[in-house]
Amino acid sequence: MSAVVMGVDSSTQSCTVELRDVTTGALRAQGRAAHPRTSPPVSEQHPDSWWEALVAATHQALAALDRPAEVVAVSVGAQCHGLVVTDAGGEVVRPAKLWNDTTSGAQARSMLDARGAAWWANQVGLLPSAAITITKLAWLAEHEPASLARAHRLHVPHDWLTFRLTGEHVTDRSDASGTGYYSSDTGRWRPDLLEEFVGGRDWAPALPHVLQPEEAAGRVTDEAAAALGIPAGALVGPGGGDQHLAAQGIGLRPGDRAYSLGTSGVVIAHSEGPVHDVSGEIDGVADVTGHWLPLVCTLNATKVTDTVAALLAVDHGTLGELALAAPVTPDRPVLAAYLDGERSPRLPHARGMLAGLTGDLTREQLALAAVEGVVLGLWRGARRIADFGVPGGGRSIVLGGGSRSAAYRQVVADLSGSDTVTVDAPEATARGAAVQAAALVHGETVADMTRRWEPATVTTDHPRDDRAAGLVERYERLASLQADGTTF
Repeated sequence: MSAVVMGVDSSTQSCTVELRDVTTGALRAQGRAAHPRTSPPVSEQHPDSWWEALVAATHQALAALDRPAEVVAVSVGAQCHGLVVTDAGGEVVRPAKLWNDTTSGAQARSMLDARGAAWWANQVGLLPSAAITITKLAWLAEHEPASLARAHRLHVPHDWLTFRLTGEHVTDRSDASGTGYYSSDTGRWRPDLLEEFVGGRDWAPALPHVLQPEEAAGRVTDEAAAALGIPAGALVGPGGGDQHLAAQGIGLRPGDRAYSLGTSGVVIAHSEGPVHDVSGEIDGVADVTGHWLPLVCTLNATKVTDTVAALLAVDHGTLGELALAAPVTPDRPVLAAYLDGERSPRLPHARGMLAGLTGDLTREQLALAAVEGVVLGLWRGARRIADFGVPGGGRSIVLGGGSRSAAYRQVVADLSGSDTVTVDAPEATARGAAVQAAALVHGETVADMTRRWEPATVTTDHPRDDRAAGLVERYERLASLQADGTTF
């Protein structure tokens, strides 16, 4: 019987499982199951629904195998920052507050007022926001103290799923560094921050052990194996955050920039050392290889083009065709795409602004403004990362649902001035988790395994137009109106 590794992506929307040949990395089968829908500002899911989806997706993948195979190792990637609290019996205390739950905005502001942006950036590598786990704990302390009193263990989503697989309370440095109470510089938890901002108790016993990149979390328990239909005793990797494992799934190299275009947008890069951005735009988080993964996350990505496609009554393919048909003129309309506020820059109450309208406005121009507005937000983040000395000059890799759009790919190429590629990793996080699991089996580093399993290039788009000329200055002026508090 052949051997496979199992990579898991437990995202906000669904759980995806990939089974890959342990030697070659070839995809053998895939399964997927949906998670409950959420509706921010209150965005919650019960963790049991994640486990149910993982079980369903695993059975679907096993049934899709072309020939029998044995799962020898598993790793889990999942949405970052969400708060899971369990009691002394291991039971979930309440539904998990997810990364896009914004109800803890007041707690985030209070933390920034107390310590200041520079202090937070230097202490933990990122600034408190409603997305970050520590603010959700502070919200719980204020609004549900009885729930917090029952807290025996704290988890983020991938920790909790790993706990269900192994019975071990562990995490990895990539996801730990997104909590707001872990220093990736020193590799230590900061329970003192929990004492100060959540409540005075001994938090250390509630925090998971932080695994190293090639350290196993444990082995699949008999109970978990029976539910999933895989062998008991299979190795379980340390896992990681979704974007962090996606970087391994796409084969991110030093010098590359990865643009993830989904509901939110993320630009990421590889850094040999930590990044401390006192503006808070860059999250200076750790990666899953022992280095760092500076990233900038924007709230507004493909939802912007979804909205404009609906306004124009066209599908996504037609919207892209319209955008590519628009002339790249210096005075074309420009969009500050802050339809739902913004995270980078921190403008939670901002609204979108479209400028440069004339009586000759065309459907093509509106479609192009939507695509360019999204990419400009991410390109702004890429420039910010470069300002901190993170080497560039490599590829621009586009991933996520937006990577299927020729318009998005071309605009990224034109603005970045570099070849823009997509790679054969449509489920990048699940693929990256499989890479990590295979590294455990082979006794290799995750970085070496990433290079060995680097995905093939699928598309390449070359820079065609100098889109930056004039457009960037106009975009920055428009965005500055929001920063000054101008709303309509």
